[in-house]
Amino acid sequence: MTVQITKPVPVPGTKPSVPGPAPSRLRALLPGPAAGANGAAMYRRWWLPWLWTAPAIGCAVVFGVFPFLNTVLLSFTDAKPLGGAASFVGLDNYTRMLDDSDFWLATRNSVLYAVIVVPLMVLLPLLLAVLVEKNLPGIGFFRSAFYTPVLASSVVVGLSWQWLLADDGLVNTWLEKAHLIRSAIPFLSDSWLILLSAMGLTLWKGLGWYMVFYLAALGNVPKELHEAAQMDGAGAVRRFWHITIPGVRQAMMLVGTLTGIGSLRVFTEIYMLGSSTGGPGGADRTLPFYIRDVGLDPITGNAGYGSAVSVALFALTLGLTLLAQRLTKEDES
Repeated sequence: MTVQITKPVPVPGTKPSVPGPAPSRLRALLPGPAAGANGAAMYRRWWLPWLWTAPAIGCAVVFGVFPFLNTVLLSFTDAKPLGGAASFVGLDNYTRMLDDSDFWLATRNSVLYAVIVVPLMVLLPLLLAVLVEKNLPGIGFFRSAFYTPVLASSVVVGLSWQWLLADDGLVNTWLEKAHLIRSAIPFLSDSWLILLSAMGLTLWKGLGWYMVFYLAALGNVPKELHEAAQMDGAGAVRRFWHITIPGVRQAMMLVGTLTGIGSLRVFTEIYMLGSSTGGPGGADRTLPFYIRDVGLDPITGNAGYGSAVSVALFALTLGLTLLAQRLTKEDES
């Protein structure tokens, strides 16, 4: 039997439809493998993700990997801060570092800074976030007030604290007028008080920033748990300990890691309160401060030795980060 195909007859009064391109013609217009079952195939080429991320990878190599490798290489030389010929000295810089009492003093200050600041920076912003989490009239003002120090420059904050803590500053003047002290407290001339004052400055400046961190984390803690615990008679302290802290544990781990890294790299606070000398006799110098003194001084500096101290600081920071990651994994398991 023969099947005869006839052309469609247009209906009177209607516009004849224009035939579109056949599927084979449409595929011919698309480039390459996009002519497959769907056009998404063209976005599955293996090199496309590398193409999109190439600028970021290039910046990371130029501004991150290369300086790091250059610092490691310099640590095996006696390079000078102002350039010039450098000789390979092997492990001499690292041997000198082990016998350098100033290096160990700076390491002690950096570790002590992290040990005291990190726990306080983890807990105090959390308590602050719990207090300002409630939607009370005017609570936005307090949130903004606590966040304001974050916006200020570290140099401006340091100058303000210099004015507050000087022998004739506002704090000593107020304490003397209140007859609480007989002579000015040497906040800026005693080695331990300078270190503690710098820690206070770091805490004051970072409270608002990490408070915002915790406010976001507290939003993920179910309100029903607090309501159920309250109905069972749990007080505010028990609800905070058994519901709030487990709910924001991951955020606490992150804050602890970031604060620990920042504490090991602290420089501006000591520089501003110690009048650029790192306290009396350099007793309050931290590792970044010591790197500046021994590695960047244009006359007596040794860029190779400063690079060796920088590698030691990197190893210390990496060890702290790996420890925090391990604690986080154990907590998750």
